[in-house]
Amino acid sequence: MALLLFVAGGAGAGKTTLARALARRCRMALLDMDILLRPAAEAIMTGAGLDPSDRDSAEYKRLCRDLGYRITIDAALDQLSNGQDAVVIGPFTRELEDANWIEGELAKLGNGTFPQSPEQVEVKVILVYLPAAEQHYERILARGSKLDQWKLDHWDAFSSSLVRREVRWPLPEGAVLDWDNSEPLTEERLGLLERFARGDKKAGVAQ
Repeated sequence: MALLLFVAGGAGAGKTTLARALARRCRMALLDMDILLRPAAEAIMTGAGLDPSDRDSAEYKRLCRDLGYRITIDAALDQLSNGQDAVVIGPFTRELEDANWIEGELAKLGNGTFPQSPEQVEVKVILVYLPAAEQHYERILARGSKLDQWKLDHWDAFSSSLVRREVRWPLPEGAVLDWDNSEPLTEERLGLLERFARGDKKAGVAQ
């Protein structure tokens, strides 16, 4: 059975660092929406006469958001159809709250494009969060990415999106892990994440 692991959370929570470390440790395919969408997003935003580094404005979301999720999930389904475990990184704000979303995506498996059947895929979610919005701000500022400038310039509006999400997908008990990422990602903590991903039900509790 192949594993589809979502690592979701707000900007600056550290989901990419966490997912990369876990994927490397567990030898899973890593699919980062920021990386997969970037060439298309830059071309689309430039063609529309907009800032190619913008990843947060209403214009960006209208032109690029759904495309980014489509590219990323199709790439994940392709990995799963080849029997490869996959880690997917992204906020997944609307998707997590749509109870039917994950079943709709998995239903695409078993066709000619993605031959793996949905029954051969296990879905798990790690919800990465920080206790305070100020911690998000400090981490976003420290990483110094031009892709974050809109967030910093419109912090009052953007910070309202940094709420902890609820996974409404019909997943089995123990398939969702709420992860406080304010502490360093030590080998011990990475081991907890690995046990969760690999099926240790005791790891499926808030840390």
